[in-house]
Amino acid sequence: MKHTGRAFWIDSPGRGGIRDVTLPAPGEDEVLVRTLFSGVSRGTETLVFRGGVPVSQHTAMRAPFQEGDFPGPVKYGYLNVGVVEEGPEALKGRTVFCLYPHQTRYVVPATAVTPVPDTVPAERAVLAGTVETAVNALWDAAPLVGDRIAVVGGGMVGCSVAALLARFPGVRVQLVDADPSRAKIAEALGVGFATPEDADGDRDLVVHASATEQGLARSLELLTAEGTVLELSWYGDRQVSLPLGEAFHSRRLVIRSSQVGTVSPARPNRTYADRLAVALDLLADPALDALITGESPFEDLPDVLPRLVSGEVPALCHRVRYDESD
Repeated sequence: MKHTGRAFWIDSPGRGGIRDVTLPAPGEDEVLVRTLFSGVSRGTETLVFRGGVPVSQHTAMRAPFQEGDFPGPVKYGYLNVGVVEEGPEALKGRTVFCLYPHQTRYVVPATAVTPVPDTVPAERAVLAGTVETAVNALWDAAPLVGDRIAVVGGGMVGCSVAALLARFPGVRVQLVDADPSRAKIAEALGVGFATPEDADGDRDLVVHASATEQGLARSLELLTAEGTVLELSWYGDRQVSLPLGEAFHSRRLVIRSSQVGTVSPARPNRTYADRLAVALDLLADPALDALITGESPFEDLPDVLPRLVSGEVPALCHRVRYDESD
């Protein structure tokens, strides 16, 4: 028996639409999932929507179940929570997370879905992919008890990192963002807040996630001698200048990259599945609801995504809601 669904596609940079899809019957080791919620990662997905993925990064930027190619037509996304309608008995009826685009129903290998813990509501589980990025970043950064840390950039990834750092013993965390309204989110996450000009210096570690030259330059300024900037920003096709003169060398500063596409080398015995499971367990904390700043129905995605790109709809994670009839 074949099933049908509907999927959001980026038809060309800045334009998207919803297409009907026909699904195969799931095989012995596959599952049919009905989507409950998906999430729009405002950083990466809006970059893809505006056609900003460099040609050199087309392969590296592919999502696990992407169809089509950059800049379009392309079906892209990776924050999907649904319920298993058909598949192995151990999964049937379970709420699961999958790195799947925005689509009402889909068939994937059973190994591609991760059961959501009973302690985590489906509405919050859409954050799993972003919290997984934060977990990987902190495995890379390896903060120590009592560290003085700034997170520069209060977007979805930066706030996720700050939320996890708030749990570290003795660590003093300050979220730094040019938008003063992010102070409320910082308060909900249990961390301090400052605008760039008022941020505390002498930081042992600065996690940079603003995706701006100014943010990266300010991150270097906030470090103590021999401190490290962990760079999480994805700049797409933009060139970035770095202030590597002045005291950069005499203070022996470090800039280190981190990217979720590879499990941190600091955890050689962990798999992608292990990392995602850690992220889902961490989502039992209701404070992380502060990262979901808007919601709209699936049918509105062609209109909502351009408004997210332009900033008309301000958002960290924008949640997409699916009707049971979809």
